[in-house]
Amino acid sequence: MLGQQHIIKLDIDCICPNPAQPRRTFAEQELKELADSIAANGLLQPIIVRRMSGGVYELIAGERRLRACRSLGMKDVPVLITSCSDRESAIFALTENLQRSDLNMFEEAEGIQRLIEVWDVTQEECAERLGRSQSAVANKLRLLKLPPNVRACIVENHLTERHARALLRLSDPEQQKQVLGMILRSGMNVQQTDALVNKMLKEEPKHRQHQTPVPKDVRIFGNTIQHAVTTLQKTGVQAETYQTETEKYLEWVVRIPKNEAQNKQTDKQPA
Repeated sequence: MLGQQHIIKLDIDCICPNPAQPRRTFAEQELKELADSIAANGLLQPIIVRRMSGGVYELIAGERRLRACRSLGMKDVPVLITSCSDRESAIFALTENLQRSDLNMFEEAEGIQRLIEVWDVTQEECAERLGRSQSAVANKLRLLKLPPNVRACIVENHLTERHARALLRLSDPEQQKQVLGMILRSGMNVQQTDALVNKMLKEEPKHRQHQTPVPKDVRIFGNTIQHAVTTLQKTGVQAETYQTETEKYLEWVVRIPKNEAQNKQTDKQPA
């Protein structure tokens, strides 16, 4: 829970973003509409922040409102200052955003995963805080098993979560891409997508059922990669990893935003 709170007007340049923010994209048209509303009616709901060192305040809730105010050239905004720990701030910021309806399915899943992995929140606690069942939380997390390029294509083409779940039934990323392409070319609905996936699963070659087991030391290597990525995530770096498997190869891919990697290198250089 958040601690003591009071409202003041604060210089907008003193507010820094929250690293726990799950939203990755902000629709320009929606921000413009929000800015128009603020210009006409004022900011009716204060932004929530917490005091950091050096006169800086970290945003806890209200990033869309803050962006809209900045687009209007506002110099100061009404804020509600609260006192809370890093963990409380992150959990509040994540749950406040996850309860909104305008996050896409993968932003929601990434936010839930961050709560669990970085802040040691259980699936049960996540479900309780978000007002959902534990099975709904588990199903949301499963969406992150899709490769990043498949996820991006689903979001860009406004496909539904049920389309994504249908693709998850295919374990081969190449098959997932193949079906995704067919969905886009033919405008397939969820029922048609499920039927196609069912057909592909029935026609799957028998030799796939007898794949050579993965040696234990290779699994340890994969676990080491996952541990390294989790460690990076705990420092605030938005790293991610996924594994693909073909008949001949196992492949691990680690993705780190270039600007974050450069910033970390700069931080380590001697003054």
